[in-house]
Amino acid sequence: MNIDITNYLRLDLVDVILVCISTLIICLVAKHFFWDVILDYFDARHKAIADDIAAGEQARKDGEEYKVQYETQLASARGEAHAILEGAAKNANEERKEVLAKAREEAENLKQKALADIEREKVQAQKEMKQTITDVAFEAAEKIIKKELDEKDQQRYVDDFIEHAGDDTWQA
Repeated sequence: MNIDITNYLRLDLVDVILVCISTLIICLVAKHFFWDVILDYFDARHKAIADDIAAGEQARKDGEEYKVQYETQLASARGEAHAILEGAAKNANEERKEVLAKAREEAENLKQKALADIEREKVQAQKEMKQTITDVAFEAAEKIIKKELDEKDQQRYVDDFIEHAGDDTWQA
């Protein structure tokens, strides 16, 4: 199967004339039956394009008006934001001062409470220490004298001992 490409690339005057005649017939048939429809379509299309252009122009004008309004609102919003920030900074400083004052007051209260607790604990420890010394003294006294004193006398001796323990009178 040999294909010769020269047959497909040839230009023949008869073929050109036949193509022109068939094109002319197609155009005449189209003009007779479809020309009004085609013109109506092009008119409608032209009107739609013109309406779109007009709407675009109107949208552009509206956009410019909105832009001016936006810039005006933006300028006023900047002023309001600045005022709000200044007010917030002022409020923050006042709150900071209040919080610091409260914290100092609470710290002082805690310090006073701690000092009171320490004093109570000190007194309690002294009482416990006296009681422990009393118990130790009772046991020592019992072992030393090998007899048990009545509790009232014992308590009196021990209390007297504890009261004077560490005093100058006790050491003399």
